[in-house]
Amino acid sequence: MNARNAEPVPTATKGQLLRDVALYTGARLLLVIVIGAVIIGAGLLFDVDVPILVAAVFAVLISLPLSLLLFKSLRIRVNESIAGVDEGRRRARADLQSKLRGEDGK
Repeated sequence: MNARNAEPVPTATKGQLLRDVALYTGARLLLVIVIGAVIIGAGLLFDVDVPILVAAVFAVLISLPLSLLLFKSLRIRVNESIAGVDEGRRRARADLQSKLRGEDGK
């Protein structure tokens, strides 16, 4: 069975990929902001002066592994979109190369 007779794989568009990456990035940034706010709020609650930079660094460090657990479905969707765009590029390149070789494509 050659590649032309294979079952078509659904491909994602660049717009879908951009949307998925923006959504995943926004969710991760929101998590950093929330964790930073919690750290600063805890500092205020216990009457400890927590610098914003220190809170931001700890928020980033805490959110890295936490976002892998919380946003697994978003991460998988981004990976699938990347694979779909890559497959579309691969197909377009193979089609162009076959046309350049003079194959009819029928």
